[in-house]
Parts: sequence; structure tokens; C-alpha cells
Amino acid sequence: MQSMNSFRSCRYGVIWLSFLAALILQGIQWPELLSSFRPSWILLILIYWILITPDQINISTAFAVGIVTDLVYGSTLGVHSLALSVITYLVSRQNYKIFNLPIWQQVLYVIIFSWIMDMMVFGLELLIINITFCPEQLWNGVINGMVWPWMFLLMQKINYHLCSSKKVVF
Repeated sequence: MQSMNSFRSCRYGVIWLSFLAALILQGIQWPELLSSFRPSWILLILIYWILITPDQINISTAFAVGIVTDLVYGSTLGVHSLALSVITYLVSRQNYKIFNLPIWQQVLYVIIFSWIMDMMVFGLELLIINITFCPEQLWNGVINGMVWPWMFLLMQKINYHLCSSKKVVF
């Protein structure tokens, strides 16, 4: 029982450190010309952890991460919380189906979820602060899809090496 508790605490530590790393990566400034091609690290990490640990990552986790995202980056409070919560619900509903798909089919789901999130954030901000739509925002989903296989494999490796003293495959 002791090893299971240490495994869970290690897993929680890795989860929250990965969200912190995603928050930092999300905040790195890119040149204006390339800013539309920046991956949504927070969304990718959230999708990864929902697929790997659906019993530990839920809508309240997504809501908390969204609030922190809104506070850190100065966006309208609650916009990312709502969008990430909806994405968490959608991914959770299809969790086992998505997890068991080949990585290239997972990419398609990631692209769709990214577009849903982008459209939700745009729609909510349009209602609140009246912004204009920029078609380059649609590249974000494609970029997230291109980054997904490498990010997924990297996170699997990190998770495996940091949290498995007995080398148990997740």
C-alpha cells in the first residue's frame, strides 16, 4: 500500500509540474509573424493527462488550470476555464476510444478539440469584448496536431522514468 501511495503522489507531482511547464511554455513570446503557429501547450498537456489518468484529471482540474491561465495571461476571467472544462468533458467521454487509437488518428482528435477550444474562446471573447476573427487562429489546431505525437511520447517517457520504481507500463 505504501508503494501505491508514493506512486500516486509522484503522479500528482508530475501532473502539476507538467501543467506548470505548459503554462511557462505558453507564455514564451514568439515573433509576431509566427505567433499564430504557437502550440496550445496547456490544452495538449490537459488532453494527455485525461487520456492517461482519467480518474485523476477531471472538469474541476481543467477549471482550475483555466482560471490560472486567465489570471497569468490577463485574458477575460473564466473564458479558458469554461473552454478547458468543455474540452475535458468531451475528451473524457471518448477517453478509452481515443487512447486505443493509433497516434495518427489521435492527431485528428487533437486537431478537432483544438478547433473547438479556439472557437469557444473566440465566441466567449466576442460576446464580452467584441474582438474580430483572425483566420490564422485555425492554424493552431493543425500545429497542435503536428506537435501531439512528439509531446505524447515525451510525456510517456517522463511519466515512465519519474513515477515507476517497478517499471510498470501505464
